[in-house]
Amino acid sequence: MLMEGGVSVDGMVVCQFSCGAASAIATKITLARHGHEKTRIVNAFVKEEDADNRRFLADCEKWFDHEIVVVQNLKYGSSAREVWRQERYIKGPLGASCSMRLKREPISKYMQSIGWSYDAGDRMVIGFVVDEKNQDRIERGRDTGWLLPCVDMNLSHADCRGMILRAGIRLPKRYEWGFNNANCVACCKGGERYFRKERRINPLDVAEVIQIQKDIGPNAYFFRDKKTGVRFTPEEVPDDGPVNDADAPDCTFFCAMAEEDIAG
Repeated sequence: MLMEGGVSVDGMVVCQFSCGAASAIATKITLARHGHEKTRIVNAFVKEEDADNRRFLADCEKWFDHEIVVVQNLKYGSSAREVWRQERYIKGPLGASCSMRLKREPISKYMQSIGWSYDAGDRMVIGFVVDEKNQDRIERGRDTGWLLPCVDMNLSHADCRGMILRAGIRLPKRYEWGFNNANCVACCKGGERYFRKERRINPLDVAEVIQIQKDIGPNAYFFRDKKTGVRFTPEEVPDDGPVNDADAPDCTFFCAMAEEDIAG
């Protein structure tokens, strides 16, 4: 039995690989700690992700020397925007409809297909980092029994990006454009800073997302005025103001420790 982050691991470990730097580092650490035989890597394909994410996945698959199983939900054509159109619901207190339909559901089906069982000692690996914007996610992950190797190694987003570059792998284009992650283009989870940048780079995608919100109605608008409570779309976000720019990739003392762990 292996203890990781206070969690007992008796069985297989499944890494959720999102095509992001943190999930890549979490996966690499997991392979070093638990071995290839016990590790499974799964990725949920979403049509709206930048096409360069597929290149990054292929590069990481070679780096891992381990297969990445790609799953998808064909009912919605693997499209987040099609989920919004069909469900007539985008996001709420319990999360985004696209995440549920295109990520959680197909990944859950995959885990069922391989006989994954928490009670049998199997565990899930998530690429959370120490500087998560929502720190509650880390505590909830711990409570759920997830393995969080990047948090255990005290790695930040910038650390993970730096480690990817040091490994000789080019980061996804979304990072090169200054975004903090490799999520979908015009992601419904993005804030005003995010959409200021997105409008400049992918105006047609933003326009499509705005139209979907209008077709569903005001309850689907992404933003709310804090003073008036009136909801509004990214179309009304003023051009002047800060934009979403990722921290420069870095490699701290904790990177060196993690790289030693990876190298065995």
